[in-house]
Amino acid sequence: MSAGGAPLAGKTLFITGASRGIGLAIALRAARDGAKVAIAAKTTEPHPKLAGTIYTAAQAIEAAGGQALPLVMDVRDEAQVQGAVARTAAHFGGIDICINNASAINLSATMDIEIKRFDLIQQINMRGTFVTSRACIPHLRQSSNPHILALSPPLTLRADWFAQHLPYTMSKYGMSMVMFGLAQELRGDGIACNALWPRTTIATAAVEFALGGDAMMRQSRSPQIMADAAYAMLCRPARSYTGHFALDDDVLAEEGVTNFDCYRNDPASPLMPDLFVDPQASLPSGASYAPQA
Repeated sequence: MSAGGAPLAGKTLFITGASRGIGLAIALRAARDGAKVAIAAKTTEPHPKLAGTIYTAAQAIEAAGGQALPLVMDVRDEAQVQGAVARTAAHFGGIDICINNASAINLSATMDIEIKRFDLIQQINMRGTFVTSRACIPHLRQSSNPHILALSPPLTLRADWFAQHLPYTMSKYGMSMVMFGLAQELRGDGIACNALWPRTTIATAAVEFALGGDAMMRQSRSPQIMADAAYAMLCRPARSYTGHFALDDDVLAEEGVTNFDCYRNDPASPLMPDLFVDPQASLPSGASYAPQA
């Protein structure tokens, strides 16, 4: 958006959890430029309730104009992560962008969550972001405009947000803390480290099954808004654009977008603010929680 032509043409993206949802939407947006995308995820067989596998994602990426490399990978397994990153770099000749999209959600309170579930979301969310970013760094150092992006919230430490679902909040803020630290640690290398979060809920399978079914889906925006915002961030100069914790529509407003109604999943339904977003915060011009007029 911020550059003409196809700024991600020929760039290699390593995306965790990109078989569906926001990760796939980001992959498809990059593919339209002619990008090369490694889909690193666990889903190899169709799920009865969740659409998409790494192979169907690869087909969609190639149909959109990109190149795809489907990789079976569990983000909790360090050896698998390192192997997938090495295969990507060997196959495509390097890595330019690392996107930490893989995430697990569990909104249980402290006394309700099983410790094995607690461990799962910490391992996938915070630890997975750290391990994946770390594995990509040697390759990103060779890129002309390297980016690491995590889909995690701004570091607004509100006690009421922590109290509602402490385990999950810790895991998502942990992802943001990885970006917060890496942005400074890697500043000298010119590797941009940023986080992106949706202002409203996004119409994905995770929202449908974990937060509220069809009603929540109607009150959500489409994954395309996150894909467009991520694309805009990834096209920015890495040396000068780092350490940011952005909301999707704020990023797009900076790119000149003034009407966000096209992203509504249901124009007649009010939008639902996402977790870790203050519904009283100012919205960019052209954005509204109210139904489309």
